[in-house]
Amino acid sequence: MHKPITKAQEARLAFYRNKGKIHARATAGKFNRLRWTMVWLTQIVFYGTCWLNWETNGVTRQAVLLDIAHEKFYLFGLVLWPQDALLMAFGLILAATALFFVTAIAGRLFCGFACPQTVYTAIFAWIEARVEGDHLARLKLDQSPLSARKLGLKAIKHGLWLLFAAWTAITFVGYFTPIRELLPAVPAGRLGPWESFWLIFYAAFTYVQAGLAREAVCQHMCPYSRFQGVMFDPDTRNVAYDPARGEPRNSRRQAGSSGDCVDCGICVQVCPTGIDIRDGLQYQCINCGLCIDACDQVMDKIGAPRGLIRFMSEREVGGATPTRGWIGRPRVAAYAALLLVFSLLAGWALAERSLLLVDVLRDRGALHRETADGTIENAYTLKLMNLDENRRSFTVDVSGPANIGIVGEREFTVEAGSIRPVSLTVAVPADSGASGIQPIQFRVWDQDRPASSVLEKSSFVLP
Repeated sequence: MHKPITKAQEARLAFYRNKGKIHARATAGKFNRLRWTMVWLTQIVFYGTCWLNWETNGVTRQAVLLDIAHEKFYLFGLVLWPQDALLMAFGLILAATALFFVTAIAGRLFCGFACPQTVYTAIFAWIEARVEGDHLARLKLDQSPLSARKLGLKAIKHGLWLLFAAWTAITFVGYFTPIRELLPAVPAGRLGPWESFWLIFYAAFTYVQAGLAREAVCQHMCPYSRFQGVMFDPDTRNVAYDPARGEPRNSRRQAGSSGDCVDCGICVQVCPTGIDIRDGLQYQCINCGLCIDACDQVMDKIGAPRGLIRFMSEREVGGATPTRGWIGRPRVAAYAALLLVFSLLAGWALAERSLLLVDVLRDRGALHRETADGTIENAYTLKLMNLDENRRSFTVDVSGPANIGIVGEREFTVEAGSIRPVSLTVAVPADSGASGIQPIQFRVWDQDRPASSVLEKSSFVLP
């Protein structure tokens, strides 16, 4: 005899159930319009930004370019170096905190409207619909036996998918290799090994994720869907079904004996992840709002008020009054406070960012040397890094024991975006009264901007 299936086993079976390929039904409405607005907006930014130019000192370059070979990140007029990693860290922290803040207020709103997986899945599904027809035609085609027509349609669809994925990969790599150099190099076969790898990898990644995996990414691969629940509170607004108004369901909708839900199933048919929103909040739901658009159309047809499915909080679903404002919502207040704090810190770091970095290396081959005129000299190498996009001239001063000074040249010119090592000799009179290791300080300042200076500590060795 077979043992009865436990609840845990039922849950695992439900989790791994195979629904087959989901052919979502097309719908119209405000959320669908907003969704496609975000598709257009994000893709105009992605595909268009790499073609923008920026002119600095008569030199034209790509406006946004991560030049790994020369260790520079060009962001319009801003040039970031590896030493500016703190700014990148702040950027990532701000993005994560903003995502958590939005999630606490409106659930997986980012997933439904701006996530690259959602955006590219929508584009690939649009291409599929143009080639194979609506959801019923696509379902019928998939279930039909192999034929010349089926092979032809599938070949056209996958060919268009591959072309779109290839152009996406070229655009992506164009943010690392200037796009105007990359594009003619592709057909000419003049690509480097890393460029070839990323073109193939990113094209294949886009094709598989958006064309083949689709909703499986949201259902089984996305880690965000697993921990998003910890950011919710009872007032987080998610796409939800109103059971108090919709139940009991009745396809004939008899007045006084049934709810507004006519059990048409259209909300399930339009869902890109294939869930039934009437079963309650589920981790697969991406808050795209398409089921709201579909249900509102049905409500219009039967003469019922819109909003049977709408953005609601857990309190509203239970019939309670939602909390107004942020009072009583510690998660939202905490995320807002963190967002403000990190924004201020990022602004401060950017404002205080120095365009000159100095590294002082003391010559350890000879601790000191005594000259014929009675002075003690130490040798140093200063590495002057000019992070500006302009050529700059710097003056070096030194302070420390009495009468300390620099022997020889103390003014240096550093080309834009380059590092210049300079050799310096620092001298102290032998009768200065000091002995042993003495702390000194180098001050490097811009001749055009004397207020802009860098101080670096070092040591001076005396007998």
